[in-house]
Amino acid sequence: MFLICLTVVSILWFSSCSGSCPRRCSCDVPRLIQCYRISTIPTDIPANIRKMHISHSKVRQLKLSDFTVIPELQELVLFSSGTEVIENNTFKALNNLRMLEVWKNKLTRIPSSLPPNLEVLKFGDNSIGFIHQYDFEGLKKLRELEIKNNNLYTLSFDIFSRLLTIQSLVLDGNGIDTISGLARLPHLKYLSMENNKLQYFPENFFGYFQSLQCLRLAGNQLVKIPAQIPKSLLYLRLEKNNIKSIKSRDVKNLENLSELNLSENQISSADGLQVLGNLSFIDVSKNKLIALLHRLPAKLQRLDCSNNKIQKVTMQDFKGLHNLKHLFLDNNVVNQIEDDAFQWCPHLTNLAIEQNQLTSVPSSLPSTLSRLDLKGNRIENIGENDLKHMTMLQVLNLRNNKIASLDHHVFEYLPRLRHIYLDGNPWNCTCNLLKVKKVLLEKGADIKGGQCAEPSFCRGEYWMMFETFQFNCESSHTYDKGRNRKKTKADDVSSVKIQLEDDDYDYDIE
Repeated sequence: MFLICLTVVSILWFSSCSGSCPRRCSCDVPRLIQCYRISTIPTDIPANIRKMHISHSKVRQLKLSDFTVIPELQELVLFSSGTEVIENNTFKALNNLRMLEVWKNKLTRIPSSLPPNLEVLKFGDNSIGFIHQYDFEGLKKLRELEIKNNNLYTLSFDIFSRLLTIQSLVLDGNGIDTISGLARLPHLKYLSMENNKLQYFPENFFGYFQSLQCLRLAGNQLVKIPAQIPKSLLYLRLEKNNIKSIKSRDVKNLENLSELNLSENQISSADGLQVLGNLSFIDVSKNKLIALLHRLPAKLQRLDCSNNKIQKVTMQDFKGLHNLKHLFLDNNVVNQIEDDAFQWCPHLTNLAIEQNQLTSVPSSLPSTLSRLDLKGNRIENIGENDLKHMTMLQVLNLRNNKIASLDHHVFEYLPRLRHIYLDGNPWNCTCNLLKVKKVLLEKGADIKGGQCAEPSFCRGEYWMMFETFQFNCESSHTYDKGRNRKKTKADDVSSVKIQLEDDDYDYDIE
């Protein structure tokens, strides 16, 4: 009885403290209130609320009186609410506020007198055209600042000089074409200025960011890698710029760099990458390479050279790359791969050579491969020994080649095969394919396509389906009736899994 009374008293006390939930809002007191389609900040918000999220509303203006009743507020998010004006000192009294995000609104300036205990401040997708040093005055605990997709066409970096605790700064999508000034930011680890119009940086601009680990500058107009990037950098993204070459002097200071993305530039040579001893990932796709990069770092695990003009792959291209696991050579003009070209790569798992000009399966492919993509070449035949040693292979893509028939022994040596892509080939659906069908069914493989081109009576049908040509082969009766064994799942038409979509698939598997 005592416990029941105590529970009732507690509920009544909590209710009196928390108050009722405003109209068009949902409350989880004391943690969170979420409001939708409102035109003003509700006046009957529970006083002890800590988080407030407002979205898809029409709150044109915010003022000081809107927040005086919720002094314990720690997090305020205003998303897509048509807010144009935030009066001076609106947030000044919110001493407990740690996070302020005003996303996808119509602000033209940073609100004044921001709370001193802010740690996260975000103003993405507004119309802010200028920022000033006094906008961030007193923010001695700020760790994250994000002002992306606004209108900051020019920027003086010294406005950030008082943000000594800042760790992440995001200025993407502002159309910035000129940067001036310097700021010593000793704790800055993440800097992103993607999708602007930057061509260069002031001298020693990056020299003041001695803790920088990730730098993102994709989608600008840079013609070379910026100078004096600190040694602490681990990740560098420079895709979609105008860089034409990489020299050792451009990157010699980046001894700790782990990932480098140079996709969609104008690169025709990159001989300087050998100095990056800790590099594990390189993306030079969609450039102007006519040959593979040479003397790459020994720690490299992933190399993407797709969408270039590479014609030949040689054994010397991969010398020393003992840790390489993922190699992408798709969408080039490769017509020759030397014998044993991959002998230096004992851990290669994924190999993409799709959309090239190969006429046969490369010889001596690594036995470690889990995925092999040969789609869109000119391969006419796959011999019994071409894949015989590939006992780890799980995915084989043969789409859009010139293969008319297969030897069933090709698949007997692939115990782990789970996915095979066969469509887009001119299959001659004779009785020889029945043995291939039997092997694939017994494996329970996921089969993509495989339409007959010949003979004419079954053109367009899928030869993996029982009805296609089973009854037109003299041996088909023996195949189905001449064996005295129990019917297995592999013999059931329902077990044939054929997918017709031309789907891409992820190369990263265990």
